[in-house]
Amino acid sequence: MKKFIKLVKVEFKRIFSNNVLLAIFFGAPILYGFLFGYVYQQAKVVDLPIVIVDQDRSPTSDKIIDAFNDNEGLLVTDVRYSAGNLIDEMPIKQYAAVITLPSNFEADVFQKKHPEVRVDLNMANILNANTASKHIQSVLMTLNAGMEIESLKKQGMHPAQALSSYESFKINFNKLYNSTGNYVTFMLPGLLGGIMQQIIFLAMALVFSRDFEDGYFKKLIKESKSSLYHIALKATPFLLMLPIIWLAVGLFFPYFNIAANVFNFPMLALVILLTLASMAIGMLFSIAIPSQLKATELLMVISTPAFILSGFTWPTMAIPTAITNIAQFIPLTQFLSGFRKIAFYDGGLTSITPELGMLLLITAVSFILMVILLQVKIYRFGKKNKIVGNEIDE
Repeated sequence: MKKFIKLVKVEFKRIFSNNVLLAIFFGAPILYGFLFGYVYQQAKVVDLPIVIVDQDRSPTSDKIIDAFNDNEGLLVTDVRYSAGNLIDEMPIKQYAAVITLPSNFEADVFQKKHPEVRVDLNMANILNANTASKHIQSVLMTLNAGMEIESLKKQGMHPAQALSSYESFKINFNKLYNSTGNYVTFMLPGLLGGIMQQIIFLAMALVFSRDFEDGYFKKLIKESKSSLYHIALKATPFLLMLPIIWLAVGLFFPYFNIAANVFNFPMLALVILLTLASMAIGMLFSIAIPSQLKATELLMVISTPAFILSGFTWPTMAIPTAITNIAQFIPLTQFLSGFRKIAFYDGGLTSITPELGMLLLITAVSFILMVILLQVKIYRFGKKNKIVGNEIDE
């Protein structure tokens, strides 16, 4: 045990001598946590720039323009009386939409000719376009209803009757789980999970490949010929440091006022299994590929698309089945699925049984392969050193 503790201290020294690893392992979660948190801190998209082309210049069109000015999601940056060169301006000004009120709009409304309001959406940014469309529809539908009711009242209908004649039924939307539509609550947890998987991958990709490259592995196998011993030796420093980093990541939730239940036992189990699964995969690649650069590059091939494939933002039912099946073997996919059940749906351990089972499977398979492959490498290194030693003696 004394020898093991001594070697663990050496591992810490080797870890802390790698400035790049330190910057990624300790700096990335904190830096990206603050960066992404502040990026989405506004929580929702507001003041999307729009242009109104008022070809009617009537009191009714003025009323519509005022309604758009009162909407917090939209910002009327320009009101003009002809379209001009709006198509040329769009790439520069980045207008979210152009709303055109046609000539004789007011007169056609009063004469029940049902004039058309044209809305040209800038679809280059889908999020902005969808948000702008929602706000524009809200404004126009409210005004449309108001105009219809006013028309009925002018015809002599009682206000209450006019309202009931236009409104056949009421609609009541009850928003559950992130009811405010807070974008920090939606995006930050997934991004933080992706960052943690990535830094674990990167850190573990170096633990054995670095030893193979600089010859330190030859010294280590003199201490023990057991693959389990060496896996425990390499994993111990990270098992001691990762809880601190996870705690720091968890503190972003209260810091950014994210309404998610993350400090509980089911979440702890999920975090532990994500950590073990990511460590197992990272160490397996580090053993299989005796090059720090190549091991890191191949793990990035897995990690880079993981967030998109996880189904956290884009629904899995819209992803081809073959790709979805592959994504199930990426730890982040299981973590984010379980995270949403616990943090937002207040689920317990039973609700995340499938995710925990898959993470255990990923960990177990990676660990078994790691043990076998490392034992083979230890045997080959030992045999090679023995042959070299015999040649020297001769």
